[in-house]
Amino acid sequence: MNSVAEARIEADPTVPIIHIYREFNASPAQLIRAHTDPEIFVRWIGPNGLNTKVDYWDARTGGSWRYVAGHDGAEYAFRGCFHEISDTKLVQTFTFEGMPDGVSLETMTFEDLGDGRTRLHATSLCDSFEAREGWLNSGMEVGVNEGYAKLDGMLTDGSL
Repeated sequence: MNSVAEARIEADPTVPIIHIYREFNASPAQLIRAHTDPEIFVRWIGPNGLNTKVDYWDARTGGSWRYVAGHDGAEYAFRGCFHEISDTKLVQTFTFEGMPDGVSLETMTFEDLGDGRTRLHATSLCDSFEAREGWLNSGMEVGVNEGYAKLDGMLTDGSL
């Protein structure tokens, strides 16, 4: 089975948080690996047509990362730190270098639903409502949905 569903993206009305919910035909371990193994990560992250290169990647609690995504000569760099990596949870910071003063704290939980299915729940706590609205108005839903569709394809064809 290919795509289980599109991601549900919600903005909290009282706190500058974005919630993303998505179910996958995968185990929590597969999804943690997809988010922490740089060779796998670059193959699915972001919208279609984006080329992603890892600058550095130290996927461990206390490690850091940076990658650059490009399209039609434009490049966009992102960086952060891994604060926790466990069997069912990933906590990291996330900064788009085009807006270097903005840092979000991202927490992803991977809930085993049984029958080889997992629900991802990601929260991104932004430093202001203005920053959160900037992310929501950036077209992020396209990158989230196209990226996770690519990840679905990798899970289906066995390349993950």
